[in-house]
Amino acid sequence: MAKINVLPKEIYQLIAAGEVVERPSSVVKEMIENSLDAGAKNITLEIKNGGSTYIRITDDGCGIERDDVRKVFISHATSKISKKDDLNSIGTLGFRGEAMASISAVAKVELLTKAENEEIGTRYEIAGGEELEFDDAGCPNGTTIVVRDIFFNTPARMKFLKKDVTEGNQVAGIVDRMAISHPEISFRFIRDGKQMLITSGNGDLKSTIYSVLGKEMSDSLMSVDYSYENMRLTGFVSKPTASRKSRAGQFFYINNRIVKSKTAMAALEQAYKNTIMVGRFPACVLNIELDPSQVDVNVHPAKTEVRFANEKPIFNLVYYGVKTAIENDRTVKEVEFKEKPIYQKSNVYQNDDNKSFQAKFDFFKKKDEPPSQQVIKTKPREDFWRVEAPKPEYKITRDDKPKADINIEYKEPENFAPAQKEEIPKAQADEKVVITDEKDNENVIPDFKLIGEAFKTYLIVEIENELYFIDKHAAHERMNFERFKSQATVETQMLLAPVVVNLTKDEFIAISENIDLIKQCGFELEEFGESQIIVRAIPSLVDGDSVKDLMLEIAQKLLEHKTDILPDKIDWIYHSASCRGAVKAGDYTSRQEQEMFVKKLLAMPNIRFCPHGRPVFIKMSKYDIEKQFGRVT
Repeated sequence: MAKINVLPKEIYQLIAAGEVVERPSSVVKEMIENSLDAGAKNITLEIKNGGSTYIRITDDGCGIERDDVRKVFISHATSKISKKDDLNSIGTLGFRGEAMASISAVAKVELLTKAENEEIGTRYEIAGGEELEFDDAGCPNGTTIVVRDIFFNTPARMKFLKKDVTEGNQVAGIVDRMAISHPEISFRFIRDGKQMLITSGNGDLKSTIYSVLGKEMSDSLMSVDYSYENMRLTGFVSKPTASRKSRAGQFFYINNRIVKSKTAMAALEQAYKNTIMVGRFPACVLNIELDPSQVDVNVHPAKTEVRFANEKPIFNLVYYGVKTAIENDRTVKEVEFKEKPIYQKSNVYQNDDNKSFQAKFDFFKKKDEPPSQQVIKTKPREDFWRVEAPKPEYKITRDDKPKADINIEYKEPENFAPAQKEEIPKAQADEKVVITDEKDNENVIPDFKLIGEAFKTYLIVEIENELYFIDKHAAHERMNFERFKSQATVETQMLLAPVVVNLTKDEFIAISENIDLIKQCGFELEEFGESQIIVRAIPSLVDGDSVKDLMLEIAQKLLEHKTDILPDKIDWIYHSASCRGAVKAGDYTSRQEQEMFVKKLLAMPNIRFCPHGRPVFIKMSKYDIEKQFGRVT
């Protein structure tokens, strides 16, 4: 057995620091918690280069007396607890006594502080756990801490830091959560010389949410105030009509402490069951007030994981509190009418002779108003239902609906001559229809008869002695997915009006960290501000009107599957894009489109399930039908 050695101070300090100081945002969280515990009413945070080179926090709290300054940087030195029983009822945000010792072990720290009963302040410098200076200083009551060059003495750990914008957004996310949890305190956040956030500190949670999360989020909230078994739930939840594509807008607190609670999250979403669509999530800012002895926060050095003595009352508190707020809400979703063109795609089209013509704009459109959400195709596509026959004249009736845009490339065989009418006759019994795909492989499809469409969703096809029910959305989604996978370079289309997508801090980080991957999948986008992206081009199969929802969906998947390998990430980005580009259940499709769609599907024998695993079609034999009618036994 190897000899057991007692590690020297300079080594075990670095190990302990790794549990507390993971990145600049960890430093900011610990120091803001100390300011809050010190009774500060005003807190100012300034960072540079994402916090990796400079962090400064100033507060007007009680300050630190001179005799205690050195103790601040000794491991397990704290004013929060003094005996074992104190751990059973922790009422402060900090209590371990590890934060400042860990920070000073891996960074250069300067402390300026003055207690109210002292005439002169104290200046203290420490770097890598070694004291550099201890002297008098002129400063106001309170504490200022400057942290420079994190991980200067552990360059290996510095390599794991992300780029400055990512680290800066992590810090901004911490400040947002801290400001929301303490609306009675004024927070000011300065990032690379620019003021990014300021809250009033007037105690009004709604106005703080407005300052931190914006008007759109603030306007979508309804208040919650519910008591249950000596516990209280306060805060806000989103209206059912304002659900989101991800959980990034959910903020939970226990006694004003930031926490991650699966129990509270499950109760919240259960309360919204049957009031929001599947795949959508509510937003919330909820604080649970309970006896500190009923919750254990001494689980992890980050202090965001907690354990409850009994989780059932916590679930009931959140569930019934949120359910009550939902039932009291009488908001009805309003329809917004905007003056913009009807067209989803570019106003430049190709006719059957491959000649361009200019479409007329909607006459309601204001003069000189630029068309919004239009698309310029970099490469004209041949829609699969397009034929060389003259277009029939249609009479406009009350039942006419816009045609669905099912974009599937299709190449007609040379001997294929469609009829002049909309309905295309079924192939003759002695003749097989041949479809040539992009790889020049000939696929012979069986004779079929299109019966029709049920519920504007399922195509009904007769093949020999069997009926096939085809889910047109699932089938089209899989076709798009296979086309994405087969392309060496994904075809893109430029957006005439670039789309700006607002994201939460976590969503923005997920997108920015995978921006090259997303570009590889056919998107052209870039960071736009501190929590926005601007999308300039999208895959040619995607509808330009769904850009925002698609990017939010991709961001959520990136957050949920951080550890997935690269091919998996590409696959579910393609899944999302394929779904957005596919015809939807309920969309109108003409008889001609249905015929061409079935031909293309039957020519792709490998398509049996959509990318999400749902069957593309089901079949019923003639024997099964006759058995139901008693014709056979």
